[in-house]
Amino acid sequence: MGILDRHFGFDEHDTDLETEIIAGLTTFLAMSYIIVVNPLILGEAITIDGYSQGEVQQMIAVATILASVVAIGVMAFWANRPFGLAPGMGLNAFFAFTVVLGLGVPWEVALAAVFVEGVIFILLTAVGARRYVIELFPEPVKFAVGAGIGLFLLFLGLQEMEIVVADPATLVAMGNVATSPVAALSLAGLALMLMLHARGVRGSIVIGILATAAAGWLLTLFGVTSPGTLTPPGSYEQVTQDGLANMIANVQYDFTPLVAGFVDGLGMITEDPLVFVIVVFTFFFVDFFDTAGTLIGVSQVGGFLDEEGDLPEIEKPLMADAVGTTVGAMIGTSTVTTYIESSTGVEEGGRTGFTALVVGILFLLSLLIVPVISAIPQYATYVALVVVGIIMLRGVADIDWQNPAWAIAGGLTITVMPLTASISNGLAAGIVSYPLVKAATGEPRDVSLGQWALALAFVIYFAIYFTVEAGNVTF
Repeated sequence: MGILDRHFGFDEHDTDLETEIIAGLTTFLAMSYIIVVNPLILGEAITIDGYSQGEVQQMIAVATILASVVAIGVMAFWANRPFGLAPGMGLNAFFAFTVVLGLGVPWEVALAAVFVEGVIFILLTAVGARRYVIELFPEPVKFAVGAGIGLFLLFLGLQEMEIVVADPATLVAMGNVATSPVAALSLAGLALMLMLHARGVRGSIVIGILATAAAGWLLTLFGVTSPGTLTPPGSYEQVTQDGLANMIANVQYDFTPLVAGFVDGLGMITEDPLVFVIVVFTFFFVDFFDTAGTLIGVSQVGGFLDEEGDLPEIEKPLMADAVGTTVGAMIGTSTVTTYIESSTGVEEGGRTGFTALVVGILFLLSLLIVPVISAIPQYATYVALVVVGIIMLRGVADIDWQNPAWAIAGGLTITVMPLTASISNGLAAGIVSYPLVKAATGEPRDVSLGQWALALAFVIYFAIYFTVEAGNVTF
């Protein structure tokens, strides 16, 4: 305990070993779905001769875990922050469906692009350039990020719980709890979690996740619902037919074909350097601002920000995603980023890198039990996102709503994030609108040259991104 206290500073951060362990477990449970989801997404684009799609997906699962462990290790020991990292959702879909399947870029070259992005991140972080850019964010944007992410988490969670569903007339509508077992069980799990949290029960989020998942499996095992309704698709059949022991024994741990593909990709860069540069730029831009927004938003929950809304020594946690992205590309996965699900652990009291260390250890242990992780229903983990999303909304109190520039920039940051399912889009809305409103109200001198340049950079990025999305660029 003495060694841990000295290294991580438990007393300094007003925390203890038990709190940090519970926080780490909470964060892991909230983000462990990536171990299953990332291989499913990347597996659509990565094909290797001589291997089945299932074997390739298992390779990607191993690469996902190892890349996460490396990044989290840097976060724990170098940055001493309680944030979890893994290959990012959205970025992996862009890798698979836009870059590889849409533009026709070989997956090997796409990995090389992610690698180059990671190297650039390392260099920019080392010289302080990333910190400089993030500190250019207008104050209303910094203070609105937490609430924006909270609303984003709420929307994601309620959709996965089937409380909010698609509607052709109104886009979204209320789900039917009477006809949806997922909605009914998720709502019960949410009620349990909220009551435990309100009573101040330690580990309320972990208890809620595990209780909801266990209830789903019990209802399936006893025949109340059919397999695949409250359990992940195919998991019930696998568990009952093969048994967990056999499933664990048959996991494919050899990911060297992915490494070989990355090496081949480095040699293919010169085939179309312009497209390669565009892909690198897009990966770089989205990851840069997604990570920045997540760090600021989750730090706001933990009380880590200073009076200007900046995270002290932000270059240290930024280095974690830079190293993770670089290593991840080398072993076969897409861009690594800080996870907004880290807010669940921070809300449970996680304040130091030991929380991240617990997350990393659990990721490493999950190498042995990948099938067990895949048996946790996603709706059970997303219940936690709703609870944390509600808590993060308190950030709106930090915004000066009487000031037009603050109200418009902050309001757009908060609302655009969930409505476009993108943290970076929310940041863009706030960063671009702030100097325009300041100019319109006769206060252009309040906007620095760097803030104007940052707004212009977003305009250029979207011009390039929409050109790529429209399919006007091919490899």
